[in-house]
Amino acid sequence: MPSSLPFKVTLGVTGGIAAYKAAEIVRALQQHGLDVHVVMTRAAEEFVRPLTFASLTGHKVITSMWGTENYAEDGIEHIAEAQSTGLILVAPATAHTLAKFAHGLADDFLSTLYLATTAPVLVAPAMNVNMWNHPATQSNLDILLQRGVEIVAPGSGYLACGMTGSGRLAEIESIVSAVLTRIDRQTTVTAPQSTRDLTAETVLITAGGTREPLDPVRFLGNRSSGRMGYALAEAALARGARVTLITAPTALSTPSGCTRVDVTTAAEMHAAAIAHLPQSTLVIAAAAVSDFRPTTEAPQKLKRTAPLTLTLEPTEDIVAALAARRAPGTLLIAFAAETEDLLPSARAKLARKAADAIVANDVSSPTLGFDSDRNAATFITPAREVPFPAQPKSTLAHRILDEVATLRLATPLGAPSSPQFHRS
Repeated sequence: MPSSLPFKVTLGVTGGIAAYKAAEIVRALQQHGLDVHVVMTRAAEEFVRPLTFASLTGHKVITSMWGTENYAEDGIEHIAEAQSTGLILVAPATAHTLAKFAHGLADDFLSTLYLATTAPVLVAPAMNVNMWNHPATQSNLDILLQRGVEIVAPGSGYLACGMTGSGRLAEIESIVSAVLTRIDRQTTVTAPQSTRDLTAETVLITAGGTREPLDPVRFLGNRSSGRMGYALAEAALARGARVTLITAPTALSTPSGCTRVDVTTAAEMHAAAIAHLPQSTLVIAAAAVSDFRPTTEAPQKLKRTAPLTLTLEPTEDIVAALAARRAPGTLLIAFAAETEDLLPSARAKLARKAADAIVANDVSSPTLGFDSDRNAATFITPAREVPFPAQPKSTLAHRILDEVATLRLATPLGAPSSPQFHRS
């Protein structure tokens, strides 16, 4: 099982005018759940103060090889930092720093850290256009590429020196995307061919966001893309399960090997789930079901001629209905998408729905959950909580199924579920 601690990224900041953008990079990385530590060169301190990064990260900023503060409890600090970090990002990376990396010079903390680490290294160069185009710089980049360093290429535009051309620090979004892509390659774990721990399961999965019609062209809905439910379907298939996927409208392709049932409204999803429940041994309710629908559907498109008042009524409680009708031994996993009070709200829902477990995720973040390939969540049972840090939904799907497999050990197929899962 992967660690639940946040993924550690060490950000190296070197002495260029773009150093001020490193503060924005810190914030952007933190928004993706990453634990950012900062190392600064002496020249970088001429552009931005260490206190800025210490305040943003909550960690000490390393600026020198020397001084008693740079000897960690478990050894010399550059070795400790090299062994503990998951990835090194240097942004901005000056021509001087690239040259030191390429030629193995180690005369400050950052360059020594680079030689001492086995973690992936990304560099985002920023410099004058002539310095960028100089054969020496291009040769150094070639050396670094051959050694596995990833380059986030600079953009073109107006430079601080007054010239126009290549050498401008890449956009923050591009740098962060490169980091996340590299982390995903490190941490994505798919089920090995030997991990066929769901061969005895018939899994029913709901996915996507339901739509409740207002008139022939409009509906009440949500931003769910269906990616989490589809990722769970693919992961369950990879682990040997038979899968029925009940899906609200989505642009996603059907996972190969599963039975797909298309629905639109909460009522249709409710009916389909009840119909397929008797054949199911495991139910994962990942769909984002609308809680309300209009009491009436206009027969024609509503015109924008005056203020509109809608009367709404609750939709069917699909999870509660499944919990009440499931056979002994059928596991039921619910989802809770919240924007505040995540864990208390999820625990209350777990008890109210009488599910075996609930996967709680905060959908208030613009970079996780809805409309994203990544998610963070907490797997909650009456007895325990298992936090999952931000990661690809494909990876998270397997982590969820790992926990489901643990639940199955406590509730064999055909055996009654524990009474603690059936509280009214």
